[in-house]
Amino acid sequence: MSQTDLASQLGIHKNVLGRYERNEVYPSIDLARKIADILDVSLDYLTGKDDVQIDKDTSSRILEVSKFEEADRNHIFSVIDAFIAKRKIQSIM
Repeated sequence: MSQTDLASQLGIHKNVLGRYERNEVYPSIDLARKIADILDVSLDYLTGKDDVQIDKDTSSRILEVSKFEEADRNHIFSVIDAFIAKRKIQSIM
């Protein structure tokens, strides 16, 4: 997405967006949330507090799983671990 497209979706001038990118000025928290929503990233990722970009779908699923009983969470984690191990094995072959 171009800077012009993002600025248009935010309802601001692209020069203002450029100033945000250069840390010359900072957006309001509401505008920062809107930027994160449009870019499909977390506020932590947007502000550099988190190096890992997790999309909203993954984030919402993690939140739901965190509400499960421990035995169910452990089962889900075992399945995830199996996929991770499979991928690691495939990458070295």
